[in-house]
Amino acid sequence: MEQFKKILRFELKGYLTNKVFVGVTALLVAVIFLVTFFPRLKDILGSGDGDTPEEREVMLVSGGDGAALAAIAETFPDYDVRSSEGDVREAVTAGEAECAVELHGLSDFTYYVDNLSMYDTNAERVSEALTGLYRLNALTGAGIPAQEAQEIMDAQVAFDVQSLGVDQGQNFFYTYVMIFALYMVILLYGQMVASNVAAEKSSRAMELLVTSAKPTAMMFGKVVASCLAGLLQLVCVFGSALLFYDLNRGYMEEGGIISLLFDMPPALLGWMLVYFILGFLIYAFLYGAIGSTASKLEDINTSVMPVTLVFIAGFMVVVFGMSSGQVDNPLMVACSYIPFTSPMAMFTRIAMSHPAGWEIALSVAVLLGSCGGVGILAAKIYRAGVLLYGTSPKIGDILKMLKKA
Repeated sequence: MEQFKKILRFELKGYLTNKVFVGVTALLVAVIFLVTFFPRLKDILGSGDGDTPEEREVMLVSGGDGAALAAIAETFPDYDVRSSEGDVREAVTAGEAECAVELHGLSDFTYYVDNLSMYDTNAERVSEALTGLYRLNALTGAGIPAQEAQEIMDAQVAFDVQSLGVDQGQNFFYTYVMIFALYMVILLYGQMVASNVAAEKSSRAMELLVTSAKPTAMMFGKVVASCLAGLLQLVCVFGSALLFYDLNRGYMEEGGIISLLFDMPPALLGWMLVYFILGFLIYAFLYGAIGSTASKLEDINTSVMPVTLVFIAGFMVVVFGMSSGQVDNPLMVACSYIPFTSPMAMFTRIAMSHPAGWEIALSVAVLLGSCGGVGILAAKIYRAGVLLYGTSPKIGDILKMLKKA
């Protein structure tokens, strides 16, 4: 235990005094400061020019009557809707208008735009406006008074949604943040663990160290130190985000993405930390073991590629499951009990579904046991890999040394 503590302190000190580590943390905090204080600064700087009218994009409408033009203008309050008798296609091409609508009747039109954005829904909005006008004219043409026809058109069906389980739409955002954060931290710190181990092999003093200290103490010390460094960095980033958000809560949009992030249920946050830590540990052990088998630092990227591909494959399975909303499909359920995918898969099911309590307990138990087993195995591989200085050990050589160990 004393060896573990010494190695843990040494490795943790190395992370905390690393200029890149400190610089990246400070940069992330600065970015969060700018994002959270932007609404306040915008409100302060924009308070003096409130009388300046905002210039709106031009939308041209050709054909049709005044009622059609009025319906489109009402649908697009953010546009300067103008009637046009000329060639609207040339106007759009020349940049005189953002877009244009050429009416061939209330049930037929052509929408023109120079560069069609993948988020452009103007054509659908025009269609909705003209559909309402078409139905109103049909009702009045059938002899129904205009006021009564308008009341029929404006009638809304009242409804109330009560979720008896979880709200997938809301929890999707929390899940995505956790999965993406785990993805970035594992790839970043896993690579750092592998690189540090490979770099230590270049020192002949490492042979003395590995023969005087237990490999389990060395491996667990390195991995736990990297985990603590990663958690400390996340605490600094998300802690500052929470502080800055509280200072600017009054300037934030209600129901916005930033507000939604800080309304995460405490129970979900607890499961996030459990699966985040365990997921990081199991991959960090693998990266450390593989790093010890690299003959030189330049070989790290190639050596860790299989582990990285396994992690990315699991990440893609979970993302596809989240996007489809079917988080309890057979593949996701199976991935919930596989140690290399359960940190993402089971957390996604907890956030967006209702897995049974025994399923969660089994997933955590398997993940805990796997972390211990992979950690011990990684320590033995670490000892074997470091002792084979200057060579890239083959799988057979490592297996022989593991048997002797």
